[in-house]
This record gives sequence, C-alpha cells and structure tokens, in this order.
Amino acid sequence: QFCPTKAEARRSAAKIALMNSVFNEHPSRRITDEFIEKSVSEALASFNGNREEADNPNTGIGAFRFMLESNKGKSMLEFQELMTVFQLLHWNGSLKAMRERQCSRQEVLAHYSHRALDDDIRNQMALDWVNREQNIPGALSRELAATERELDEARLAGKELRFHKEKKDILLLAAGQLGS
Repeated sequence: QFCPTKAEARRSAAKIALMNSVFNEHPSRRITDEFIEKSVSEALASFNGNREEADNPNTGIGAFRFMLESNKGKSMLEFQELMTVFQLLHWNGSLKAMRERQCSRQEVLAHYSHRALDDDIRNQMALDWVNREQNIPGALSRELAATERELDEARLAGKELRFHKEKKDILLLAAGQLGS
C-alpha cells in the first residue's frame, strides 16, 4: 500500500512481516513427503524432465529433491533462507569454485544446509569481493551499481528482496573493508 511517510511504511512492513511469519510457521507450511512429491512433479513438468532426473542427485531437479528431503519438517521460511544462502553462493562464485575442487553437490548441500545466513558467511563473501576488486579494479563498484538497480526493480515489482538486499550488504561490507 502507499504510505505517505517512512514511519507508516515501516509500521506497514512490520505488520506484513508478522503476518508472513505466522503464516509461514503454520503446520500446513511445513515440508512434507506430499509437498516434496508435488514440488518435484511440478519441476519436472516445467522443465520437461523425466522421472530419472528427479532420482539422480547430479541433475538440477535431483539436487532440488535432495534439498527438500534434507529439510523435511522445516518451515517454508527456513527453507527460503537456505535457498537465499545458495543463491548468494552461486552469485558469489563459491559454488563454481567448489565444483572446480571436485566437491560433489551432496557434499556442498550437506555442508551449507546446516548453516544460517550469518556474519561469517557475509564476511567470507565480502573478502571474496575484496580480492576480486584488487584483481580487477572497478569490479566492486560495477556490481554494487547493478545490485542497487536489481533491488529497485525487485522492490517496484513487488518481488522478494532478501537476496538482493543481502548482495548489497555484502558488497557494502567489502567496500568498507577496502576503505572506499
């Protein structure tokens, strides 16, 4: 809704966050065997996949199934946070680096499935961006500008903002470490 002041916007956002947290913690929003089967079937249909892909952990849909199964009983909110961690790892290049070190998907998923999005992960990713900036001057400012545009576009489109906000926070942390 339109809010004429920042204070009203904050109150409105707090109300929506409270409603979302209550809704997301409801027992019907837990990951169950039925939910996994339905989600995997929908993913197979969306990507014209076959049943063998869902059972093969080396495919995207198989990894999706593995993640859902390893989070059985958790709330959708908890799963969404985990997915944000993996989005950030992909964006940051960490998943690619792990693949180059011959880490299997299952090893990566097993390691990060139990990690929350915390200051340690943010600091580790910020250090990656500090190194990237030192190797390619200007990379950080270009990525920050692109991230701010993506954040604004997502906000205007009413999309989930967590991934974009976390990216921006990581990049600002890296900029602070560089002293710029």
